[in-house]
Amino acid sequence: MKRVHQNSKQNALVTFKKNINSILLIAILVASFQNLQAQQQDTAKEYQAFNISGHLKNMHLWHGFMVHSGALFATSLEYNSKNTKFTFGVWGGASFAGNDVWNETTKKYVNANYKEFSIYTSYRFSDNFFMEAVSHNNYTGVEERGDQLHYWSYDKTQGYNFVDIGFGYKLDKNTSVYLATIIGGGSGDYEVQTDGSLKDSYTNYLEVKRKVWEKENAKLSLFVGGAWSFITDKTFYTESAGNVINVGAALNKNIKIANFKLPVEVTAMWNPEKEITVLQLDITLF
Repeated sequence: MKRVHQNSKQNALVTFKKNINSILLIAILVASFQNLQAQQQDTAKEYQAFNISGHLKNMHLWHGFMVHSGALFATSLEYNSKNTKFTFGVWGGASFAGNDVWNETTKKYVNANYKEFSIYTSYRFSDNFFMEAVSHNNYTGVEERGDQLHYWSYDKTQGYNFVDIGFGYKLDKNTSVYLATIIGGGSGDYEVQTDGSLKDSYTNYLEVKRKVWEKENAKLSLFVGGAWSFITDKTFYTESAGNVINVGAALNKNIKIANFKLPVEVTAMWNPEKEITVLQLDITLF
C-alpha cells in the first residue's frame, strides 16, 4: 500500500507539471493564431469545402458524463457541401495527462491518456431542423489495461465503440431540443437477461437548451437532459432506470486579446444521479 501511495503522489506531481505545460501551450497557441484569425476576418467569406477546428479544454463533458477529467486538445476535420446542408467529419481528442488504469496481466496501474477518434455526418433540412449520425470511438486505456485494440469493432461487450442517431430542432430563436438514440447495444447499452442473453436498450437522450440572457458579445444558456429506454430498465447513461442526468448553464463570451477575439465557453454541469458537479472551460482557437 505504501508503494501505491508513493506512485499516486508521483503521478499527481507529473499531472500537475503537465497541466502547467498545458497553460503555457495555450498562451503560445493563442499568440500563433492571432495573425491568422485577423487575416481571415479581413477577407470576404468564400465557400470552403474543408474546414478544421481546434479547442483547448480543462476537461471533456458529454451528455452528463465527465469523459475525461484532465486538460486536453480537441480537433476536427470536416467536409461541408456548398449548400451547407451536408456535413461529414471526424473529431478527435487527446489529453496532456492521463488517469491510472489497472492491467490484469501485470497486476499494476498504468497511466493512460485520453484518446478518441469519432466519425460524424449530418444533414440540415432547414435552419431549424437537422439529423446526424455519430460513431463514438473512445479507446482510452484499451491497450494499457491489456486488451487488444480493434478500432472498427462494434462488439457489444468490447466497451468503446457505439453509434447514435440524433435529431436537433430549434423551437424558436432562443430554445432548441436535441434527441439522440444509441443503435445496436454498443459499448454496454444492453441489459443481461435471466438466460444470459443480451437485450439492446436503444437508450434515448433528450436535452432542452434555452438562451436566457445576452449582452454584446456574451450569452448565457440553461440546459437540462435526461435518458430513458422504452425496451429495458437499464440505460446507457444511468445506473438503473431512466433519470435526469445533465443539468447546468453555459456562458459563451468572446475574450479580447489585443485585436484578437477568442471565443470561450464555460459550462457548469450537475449530474444529480451520479452526484457529479464540474466546471468545464472550452477555448476555441480556430
